[in-house]
Amino acid sequence: MTLSSFPVIRLKPKSNARAIRHGAPWVYDNELVIDRRTRGLTPGSIAVLEDAERAPMALVAVNPNSRIFARVLDRDLSAVIDRDWLVARLARAQEMRARLFDAPYYRLIHAEADGLPGVVIDRFGDAAVIQPNAAWADVLLDDLAQALVQVTGVTTVLKNAGGRARSLEGLDEDSAVLVGQAPDAPVAVPMNGATYMADLTGGQKTGLFYDQRPNHAFAARLAQGARVLDVFSHVGGFALASLAAGADHALAVDGSDPALALAREGAQAGGVSDRFETRKGDAFDVMAALAEEGAQFDLVICDPPAFAPSKQALEAGLRAYERVARLAAGLVAPGGYLGLCSCSHAVDLAAFRVACNRGIGRAGRQGQIIHTGFAGADHPLMPQLAESGYLKALFYRL
Repeated sequence: MTLSSFPVIRLKPKSNARAIRHGAPWVYDNELVIDRRTRGLTPGSIAVLEDAERAPMALVAVNPNSRIFARVLDRDLSAVIDRDWLVARLARAQEMRARLFDAPYYRLIHAEADGLPGVVIDRFGDAAVIQPNAAWADVLLDDLAQALVQVTGVTTVLKNAGGRARSLEGLDEDSAVLVGQAPDAPVAVPMNGATYMADLTGGQKTGLFYDQRPNHAFAARLAQGARVLDVFSHVGGFALASLAAGADHALAVDGSDPALALAREGAQAGGVSDRFETRKGDAFDVMAALAEEGAQFDLVICDPPAFAPSKQALEAGLRAYERVARLAAGLVAPGGYLGLCSCSHAVDLAAFRVACNRGIGRAGRQGQIIHTGFAGADHPLMPQLAESGYLKALFYRL
């Protein structure tokens, strides 16, 4: 297709065209000249983005149903957005992961940072799960699945349509099998010496959170001979890594029966069941009950869901992180360690640190920060998009 065959969308005169030229990947609806024609564009279609002086800037994917009206696909105006283009982006991402990991269990595509805006792909050996969280990816989903098979050789490709991101884009919640057959049992995933069980069809997100891998590894270094408490454990994240590293005992707390069942299955597969225990319940209630029981642990880690998924939820989210820190700090034995995590896009590291410090202080404890952790290298950060660096982890010695 020639450039003239694409519809055109144009920045308002006072919009920040320089940010787009310097790599910003998103254009919000209030930055564009919006008329009946632009409002009528098909979600997921490709357009040419122009600055206010009508100079073409990039090929973008548009979605009039989203506040993010346009996502930059390619700054090369001669690019052809097709299966070959997808293959090239996937191959570039795959090459880096192959250098970093000795087994094919990782996040293969981390959205904008890997050049496929709104797309998340996690790989589980011969299977891959796609979260197409932008309309353009839904439109090209068949090509994306076939490109994925071509680049990686996976035999199963699943679409996971759950999560807040798709609803914000006005997209359906219909998950599907795109290639092959859905696994009829959880997939065993080796990571940090532990074995995790990932439910690719019924679990949270794609089935497993790879982003915490380096933080699991750091916590495991503190866990030898330790009593470990893993709160908001999901499928046993920090607990199983700690046991693999030689922890004496680990207690995993979560509100989900299916997640804890997978954690127990992972402990069994890793040969650490005799040192592993689970407790189902609301994390705040369980921590309060443990305090009443006089329980103490050498290492406590809390990895809650996003308490502040948006700016509107920021203040309430920070109060929740402070409360987590206060309750958790009271369970740490003298000289023990506390790990606190946040996956909230709206909470930056400085604000998270203040909330954690306040909570620890309110518990009557003092501590030193010994490590600040982030997501692994398979979750690269796009420098022009702060949201891609969502994960923060603070480790204290109390």
